[in-house]
Amino acid sequence: MDELTGVFVQESREQLAEMEAGLLALEANPEETGDINAIFRAAHTIKGGAGVVECSYLESFTHKVENLLDQLRDGRLSPSEMRISLLLDCADHIGLLLDALEQGETALSTSVIDADSRLRERLELESTPPGASVTAPPAEAPAPATGNEATADIWHISVRFGEDVLRHGMDPIAFLRFLTTLGEIRELQTLADTMPPAAQMDPEACYLGFEIRLETSAGKPEIEAVFDFVRDECELHILPPHSRSEDYIALINALPDDERPLLGEMLLRAGALTESELLIGLNSQELAKAYTDNSPPIGAILVEHKSVRPEVVEAAIQRQSAIQQAQQQTVPAPRAIEHEEVSAQIEPVTAPAVVADGEHHPAPAKARAASSEARMLRVQAEKLDRLIDLVGELVIAGASATELARQSGATQLVEATSLLSRLVEDIRDSALQLRMVQIGETFNRFNRVVRDVSHELGKDIGLVIRGGETELDKSLIEKVGDPLMHLVRNAMDHGIESQEKRQAAGKPARGRIELNAYHDSSSVVIEVSDDGGGLPYDKILAKAVAQGLVPANQSLTDEEIAALIFRPGFSTADRVSNLSGRGVGLDVVARNIQALRGTVEIKSKPGQGSRFVIRLPLTLAIIDGFLTAVGKNYFIVPLDTVVECIELPTRCDREYLNLRGEVLPFLRLRDEFELDGEPSTRQSVVVVQYAGHKVGLVVDRLHGEFQTVIKPLGPLFRHLRGIGGSTILGSGEVGLILDVPLLARRASRREARSFEPAPRAHKH
Repeated sequence: MDELTGVFVQESREQLAEMEAGLLALEANPEETGDINAIFRAAHTIKGGAGVVECSYLESFTHKVENLLDQLRDGRLSPSEMRISLLLDCADHIGLLLDALEQGETALSTSVIDADSRLRERLELESTPPGASVTAPPAEAPAPATGNEATADIWHISVRFGEDVLRHGMDPIAFLRFLTTLGEIRELQTLADTMPPAAQMDPEACYLGFEIRLETSAGKPEIEAVFDFVRDECELHILPPHSRSEDYIALINALPDDERPLLGEMLLRAGALTESELLIGLNSQELAKAYTDNSPPIGAILVEHKSVRPEVVEAAIQRQSAIQQAQQQTVPAPRAIEHEEVSAQIEPVTAPAVVADGEHHPAPAKARAASSEARMLRVQAEKLDRLIDLVGELVIAGASATELARQSGATQLVEATSLLSRLVEDIRDSALQLRMVQIGETFNRFNRVVRDVSHELGKDIGLVIRGGETELDKSLIEKVGDPLMHLVRNAMDHGIESQEKRQAAGKPARGRIELNAYHDSSSVVIEVSDDGGGLPYDKILAKAVAQGLVPANQSLTDEEIAALIFRPGFSTADRVSNLSGRGVGLDVVARNIQALRGTVEIKSKPGQGSRFVIRLPLTLAIIDGFLTAVGKNYFIVPLDTVVECIELPTRCDREYLNLRGEVLPFLRLRDEFELDGEPSTRQSVVVVQYAGHKVGLVVDRLHGEFQTVIKPLGPLFRHLRGIGGSTILGSGEVGLILDVPLLARRASRREARSFEPAPRAHKH
């Protein structure tokens, strides 16, 4: 797969995600026309890119989807639940077509072709009004003009490609070829004025430009979308025909009397200007303002850039003045135009804009988003992982240099290595920040899951998302999706009751599932909760006894019973369905979370619901640690879990301490890991906290803070409980990283054993 196709596939998947989110939002609020426009833009962008990379099967299918979306956008069809479901199925199918393109398949499989045909038939039926022939166009009154529809006319397109276009895998001829899908190229002139002498030519550089006369009925945004993939690497001017200028002027004069009429917004609404053209104009205005006291008005800049004709700008200025005069006659205290907040499908931001009189105003949000995206750099994940590995080796080498400097006793060398350590720490933090990703994108995928599964189960269930801005290491984000999927589906199938049962219990008919994420010390906590019936403890215990997982006469606490649902093959479902009954879901959750050095706990109340709490480390690469020792063995405690260090009393035969009136259970690491040797005469207790529980870890010596590069344990040592990984010390020795969550639970369990209520026993 070439670079251009790779970029197209990646960006198309992002457009698909926006398209799906827009469809779900449209289903919840069918009156919101902004959602329809956003969906249409996403589909149109995918179709345009497919034409550029010459993927005919994707281009033709997306064109069919675009036809239905166009009718929804124009109001000729209503966004019914059936049509939303069809478009969601089409989005899934576009994902399959992208998979085929990514894998380099020249021919689609039989199953994909069959699905493609079925969806095309459904699209054709939904696009045709009842009673009309499928092949004949619907006999309807023409839709009112919006500025983007007209009979075929001749546009003038001037494009000059940047020198790096070819290096980035773009073929200028492909863009010209795709223009022919919008209409007919009447005239084409190749410009080679920037081409250097043959001796100075770079064979990988592009020196060409084109002057094109295109006959098409498409609007300006559709023509500009053809060049989306090279918009930042070309100089593009699109001049409408004079007939279009008359249409634009008529539309401007028909605009409603807005409170704050702004020139850029008026031109956008009329279709005479695109958002990217406005952004370029605003940036030019800001640049001029930086060097001169009086920046030119935005109208003059847009005319100079050949983005819009002078007569159209003049009409907009006259309409603006008329609206202002009308407002001054009706408003007691006249005020100046303040802020340009909204245009068609755009929101306010802080980038400056200018109206005809030169006043500055905020630019559209999509313009700022495009500007921010232009400042972003896409980097392959493998390169980022390699950087983190090198930073880890740098941390180890820095620790070694610091240790050698300390042993030498040279003051200047110690100071130099101390400065080096601080710089390495800053580099480490910056490198790790590059891998931090917000979990909100992962959460948002479950809107579709909840919708589809609730329809399949015949339940009314809503999804609430909180903490989407919480950041987590990219590698963890990629691996946590599958466990969350199992938990959400399990909550919908087993947790949420039917509407009849909920109403009988005095609950709202609509069930609720909540995804929440937040930081807690050195961990990220992800919660999946529901307001269903809670865990049926008696049913779980009876099923476990029937399957031979526990003896019939054994008594278990609620916590121990809840843990049974994570056993392989365990399920309380009475029948096997598409969602449950095979006993493989929660087993996968437990194994996957443990592989990420995380934990899962369950909190449930009968009749009120359940909450699954997942705790994961912030990163799997490098952490700040606290170095301790027991005999000749070194142990690292994650620094974020350390609360304080105290001295262990000389005579202490119990397994807990009185820490300022608080009971503190503790573990002796020498006993826990069965280490040889006698304990030192003066031992210390490292007080750690995890999930709200404080416990103590008894060690022989404290060595202080230590930057820790996490190395996985080999297969021979994976059976060790309480050890989460290893690292290399500055001396070259190996240190073991303690699994604080497991040790904390172990100590807390010992303390609580004597205070637990009477456990449950199986009822015969």
